[in-house]
Amino acid sequence: MNGEPLLDVRGLEVAYGPVRAVQGIDLRVHPGETVALLGANGAGKTSTLRTIAGLRRPSAGTIRFAGSDIRGRRPHRLARSGLVLVPEGRGMLSRLTVEENLLLAGEPEEAERVYDRFERLRERRRQKAGTLSGGEQQMLAIGRALMSRARLLMLDEPSLGLAPLVVREIFAVIGELHAAGVTILLVEQNARAALNVADRIYLMESGRVVRSGAAVELRSERQIVEAYLGTGAPAAPGTDLTGR
Repeated sequence: MNGEPLLDVRGLEVAYGPVRAVQGIDLRVHPGETVALLGANGAGKTSTLRTIAGLRRPSAGTIRFAGSDIRGRRPHRLARSGLVLVPEGRGMLSRLTVEENLLLAGEPEEAERVYDRFERLRERRRQKAGTLSGGEQQMLAIGRALMSRARLLMLDEPSLGLAPLVVREIFAVIGELHAAGVTILLVEQNARAALNVADRIYLMESGRVVRSGAAVELRSERQIVEAYLGTGAPAAPGTDLTGR
Protein backbone atom coordinates (compact mmCIF):
# COMPACT_ATOMS: atom_id res chain seq x y z
CA MET A 1 0.00 0.00 0.00
CA ASN A 2 1.06 3.59 -0.55
CA GLY A 3 1.64 5.99 2.33
CA GLU A 4 3.12 5.56 5.78
CA PRO A 5 1.82 2.70 7.92
CA LEU A 6 0.08 3.58 11.17
CA LEU A 7 1.83 0.61 12.79
CA ASP A 8 5.24 -0.51 11.57
CA VAL A 9 6.84 -3.49 13.33
CA ARG A 10 10.25 -4.70 12.16
CA GLY A 11 12.37 -7.59 13.37
CA LEU A 12 10.24 -8.08 16.49
CA GLU A 13 11.46 -10.73 18.91
CA VAL A 14 9.79 -11.71 22.17
CA ALA A 15 11.26 -14.21 24.62
CA TYR A 16 9.95 -15.94 27.73
CA GLY A 17 13.20 -17.03 29.32
CA PRO A 18 14.88 -19.38 26.83
CA VAL A 19 11.72 -19.68 24.70
CA ARG A 20 11.61 -17.35 21.67
CA ALA A 21 7.86 -16.84 21.28
CA VAL A 22 8.23 -14.32 18.43
CA GLN A 23 11.21 -14.61 16.10
CA GLY A 24 11.98 -11.54 14.05
CA ILE A 25 8.62 -10.76 12.48
CA ASP A 26 7.74 -7.77 10.31
CA LEU A 27 4.18 -6.42 10.41
CA ARG A 28 2.54 -3.30 9.01
CA VAL A 29 -0.95 -1.86 9.33
CA HIS A 30 -2.01 1.14 7.27
CA PRO A 31 -4.73 3.62 8.27
CA GLY A 32 -8.21 2.22 7.62
CA GLU A 33 -7.04 -1.37 7.16
CA THR A 34 -8.20 -4.48 8.94
CA VAL A 35 -5.24 -6.85 9.25
CA ALA A 36 -5.51 -10.34 10.78
CA LEU A 37 -2.90 -12.59 12.38
CA LEU A 38 -3.72 -16.28 11.95
CA GLY A 39 -1.96 -19.34 13.28
CA ALA A 40 -2.21 -22.31 15.60
CA ASN A 41 -1.95 -22.24 19.38
CA GLY A 42 1.54 -21.14 20.40
CA ALA A 43 2.30 -19.45 17.07
CA GLY A 44 3.08 -16.15 18.82
CA LYS A 45 0.02 -14.13 17.87
CA THR A 46 -1.05 -12.99 21.34
CA SER A 47 2.56 -12.36 22.37
CA THR A 48 2.84 -10.05 19.37
CA LEU A 49 -0.25 -8.05 20.34
CA ARG A 50 0.74 -7.81 24.00
CA THR A 51 4.19 -6.57 23.08
CA ILE A 52 2.84 -3.93 20.70
CA ALA A 53 0.46 -2.81 23.49
CA GLY A 54 3.36 -2.39 25.92
CA LEU A 55 2.46 -5.33 28.16
CA ARG A 56 5.74 -7.09 27.34
CA ARG A 57 9.15 -5.75 26.42
CA PRO A 58 10.58 -6.94 23.10
CA SER A 59 13.97 -8.57 23.19
CA ALA A 60 14.77 -7.12 19.75
CA GLY A 61 13.20 -5.14 16.95
CA THR A 62 11.40 -1.84 16.48
CA ILE A 63 7.76 -0.84 16.96
CA ARG A 64 6.63 2.45 15.47
CA PHE A 65 3.12 3.83 15.89
CA ALA A 66 2.02 6.98 14.07
CA GLY A 67 5.67 7.63 13.22
CA SER A 68 7.03 7.36 16.78
CA ASP A 69 9.13 4.64 18.37
CA ILE A 70 6.94 3.24 21.17
CA ARG A 71 9.22 0.58 22.65
CA GLY A 72 9.26 0.87 26.43
CA ARG A 73 6.18 3.08 26.57
CA ARG A 74 3.71 2.14 29.30
CA PRO A 75 0.36 0.62 28.24
CA HIS A 76 -1.74 3.49 29.64
CA ARG A 77 0.32 6.01 27.67
CA LEU A 78 -0.10 3.98 24.50
CA ALA A 79 -3.85 3.77 25.09
CA ARG A 80 -4.02 7.54 25.49
CA SER A 81 -2.22 7.92 22.17
CA GLY A 82 -4.87 5.76 20.48
CA LEU A 83 -3.29 2.29 20.48
CA VAL A 84 -5.87 0.18 22.32
CA LEU A 85 -5.91 -3.56 23.03
CA VAL A 86 -9.10 -5.52 23.72
CA PRO A 87 -7.58 -8.59 25.37
CA GLU A 88 -8.74 -12.17 25.29
CA GLY A 89 -11.10 -12.52 28.25
CA ARG A 90 -12.34 -8.93 27.69
CA GLY A 91 -10.91 -7.57 30.97
CA MET A 92 -13.98 -5.70 32.19
CA LEU A 93 -14.90 -4.87 35.79
CA SER A 94 -17.67 -7.37 36.44
CA ARG A 95 -19.10 -5.68 39.55
CA LEU A 96 -19.62 -2.37 37.78
CA THR A 97 -22.51 -1.65 35.46
CA VAL A 98 -22.18 -1.38 31.71
CA GLU A 99 -22.34 2.40 31.98
CA GLU A 100 -19.78 2.58 34.77
CA ASN A 101 -17.37 0.46 32.72
CA LEU A 102 -17.77 2.82 29.78
CA LEU A 103 -17.43 6.01 31.80
CA LEU A 104 -14.13 4.82 33.23
CA ALA A 105 -12.80 5.16 29.68
CA GLY A 106 -14.38 8.41 28.54
CA GLU A 107 -17.08 11.06 28.75
CA PRO A 108 -20.90 10.60 28.72
CA GLU A 109 -21.23 11.94 25.16
CA GLU A 110 -18.78 9.27 23.98
CA ALA A 111 -20.84 6.63 25.80
CA GLU A 112 -23.87 7.78 23.82
CA ARG A 113 -21.98 7.14 20.59
CA VAL A 114 -21.18 3.62 21.82
CA TYR A 115 -24.86 3.07 22.62
CA ASP A 116 -25.78 4.24 19.12
CA ARG A 117 -23.52 1.50 17.73
CA PHE A 118 -24.47 -1.17 20.29
CA GLU A 119 -28.17 -0.80 21.03
CA ARG A 120 -28.07 -3.86 23.27
CA LEU A 121 -25.60 -2.10 25.57
CA ARG A 122 -28.04 0.81 25.86
CA GLU A 123 -30.68 -1.68 27.01
CA ARG A 124 -28.23 -3.14 29.54
CA ARG A 125 -26.63 0.12 30.70
CA ARG A 126 -27.71 -0.33 34.36
CA GLN A 127 -26.84 -4.03 34.42
CA LYS A 128 -23.70 -5.41 36.10
CA ALA A 129 -21.11 -6.31 33.47
CA GLY A 130 -20.56 -9.72 35.06
CA THR A 131 -24.17 -10.71 34.35
CA LEU A 132 -23.96 -10.04 30.60
CA SER A 133 -23.78 -12.82 28.05
CA GLY A 134 -20.42 -13.55 26.43
CA GLY A 135 -21.39 -11.68 23.29
CA GLU A 136 -22.61 -8.66 25.24
CA GLN A 137 -19.38 -8.62 27.25
CA GLN A 138 -17.41 -8.60 24.00
CA MET A 139 -19.52 -5.70 22.72
CA LEU A 140 -18.83 -3.86 25.98
CA ALA A 141 -15.09 -4.50 25.67
CA ILE A 142 -15.06 -3.14 22.12
CA GLY A 143 -17.27 -0.22 23.12
CA ARG A 144 -14.95 0.68 25.98
CA ALA A 145 -12.00 0.65 23.57
CA LEU A 146 -13.87 2.97 21.21
CA MET A 147 -14.50 5.35 24.14
CA SER A 148 -10.78 6.04 24.16
CA ARG A 149 -10.94 7.16 20.51
CA ALA A 150 -8.77 4.29 19.32
CA ARG A 151 -6.62 5.02 16.28
CA LEU A 152 -5.62 1.36 16.17
CA LEU A 153 -8.00 -1.18 17.70
CA MET A 154 -6.29 -4.48 18.50
CA LEU A 155 -8.68 -7.39 19.10
CA ASP A 156 -7.39 -10.62 20.66
CA GLU A 157 -9.69 -13.57 19.92
CA PRO A 158 -13.02 -11.67 19.92
CA SER A 159 -15.02 -14.80 19.02
CA LEU A 160 -13.47 -17.09 21.64
CA GLY A 161 -16.09 -19.09 23.52
CA LEU A 162 -19.06 -17.54 21.71
CA ALA A 163 -21.94 -19.34 20.01
CA PRO A 164 -22.01 -19.22 16.19
CA LEU A 165 -24.90 -16.73 16.05
CA VAL A 166 -23.08 -14.38 18.43
CA VAL A 167 -19.87 -14.73 16.40
CA ARG A 168 -21.81 -13.48 13.37
CA GLU A 169 -22.95 -10.46 15.40
CA ILE A 170 -19.43 -9.66 16.58
CA PHE A 171 -17.99 -9.92 13.09
CA ALA A 172 -20.81 -7.79 11.73
CA VAL A 173 -19.71 -5.13 14.24
CA ILE A 174 -16.07 -5.53 13.16
CA GLY A 175 -17.17 -5.12 9.55
CA GLU A 176 -19.10 -1.95 10.43
CA LEU A 177 -16.09 -0.51 12.25
CA HIS A 178 -13.91 -1.29 9.25
CA ALA A 179 -16.41 0.39 6.92
CA ALA A 180 -16.36 3.43 9.21
CA GLY A 181 -12.59 3.72 8.79
CA VAL A 182 -11.43 2.25 12.11
CA THR A 183 -7.98 0.65 11.78
CA ILE A 184 -8.00 -2.89 13.22
CA LEU A 185 -5.37 -5.51 14.03
CA LEU A 186 -7.13 -8.80 14.70
CA VAL A 187 -5.97 -12.07 16.24
CA GLU A 188 -8.71 -14.62 15.68
CA GLN A 189 -9.25 -18.36 16.07
CA ASN A 190 -12.01 -18.42 13.45
CA ALA A 191 -9.89 -18.28 10.31
CA ARG A 192 -12.84 -18.20 7.93
CA ALA A 193 -14.42 -15.21 9.67
CA ALA A 194 -11.07 -13.40 9.79
CA LEU A 195 -10.39 -13.99 6.10
CA ASN A 196 -13.83 -12.62 5.27
CA VAL A 197 -13.41 -9.37 7.22
CA ALA A 198 -9.70 -8.58 6.75
CA ASP A 199 -7.94 -6.70 3.97
CA ARG A 200 -4.63 -8.46 4.60
CA ILE A 201 -3.47 -11.56 6.48
CA TYR A 202 -0.26 -12.61 8.22
CA LEU A 203 0.09 -16.35 8.86
CA MET A 204 2.27 -17.25 11.84
CA GLU A 205 3.92 -20.56 12.72
CA SER A 206 6.29 -21.11 15.65
CA GLY A 207 6.92 -17.42 16.17
CA ARG A 208 7.54 -16.56 12.52
CA VAL A 209 5.47 -15.05 9.74
CA VAL A 210 5.39 -17.73 7.06
CA ARG A 211 3.01 -16.07 4.61
CA SER A 212 1.34 -12.71 4.15
CA GLY A 213 -0.83 -11.13 1.53
CA ALA A 214 -4.25 -9.83 0.57
CA ALA A 215 -7.05 -11.84 2.18
CA VAL A 216 -8.87 -12.21 -1.13
CA GLU A 217 -5.77 -13.83 -2.67
CA LEU A 218 -5.10 -16.18 0.26
CA ARG A 219 -8.73 -17.35 0.24
CA SER A 220 -8.18 -18.61 -3.30
CA GLU A 221 -4.98 -20.55 -2.58
CA ARG A 222 -5.60 -24.25 -2.11
CA GLN A 223 -2.77 -24.84 0.37
CA ILE A 224 -3.99 -21.98 2.58
CA VAL A 225 -7.57 -23.23 2.44
CA GLU A 226 -6.53 -26.75 3.38
CA ALA A 227 -4.17 -25.67 6.16
CA TYR A 228 -6.32 -23.00 7.79
CA LEU A 229 -9.89 -23.58 6.65
CA GLY A 230 -9.94 -27.35 6.31
CA THR A 231 -11.21 -29.35 3.37
CA GLY A 232 -14.66 -30.48 2.45
CA ALA A 233 -17.84 -28.56 3.27
CA PRO A 234 -17.51 -25.00 4.51
CA ALA A 235 -17.43 -24.67 8.28
CA ALA A 236 -20.21 -22.89 10.08
CA PRO A 237 -19.40 -19.44 11.46
CA GLY A 238 -17.90 -19.76 14.92
CA THR A 239 -16.14 -23.06 14.23
CA ASP A 240 -12.60 -23.15 15.60
CA LEU A 241 -10.58 -23.67 12.44
CA THR A 242 -7.04 -22.92 13.52
CA GLY A 243 -6.78 -23.66 17.21
CA ARG A 244 -5.00 -21.28 19.61
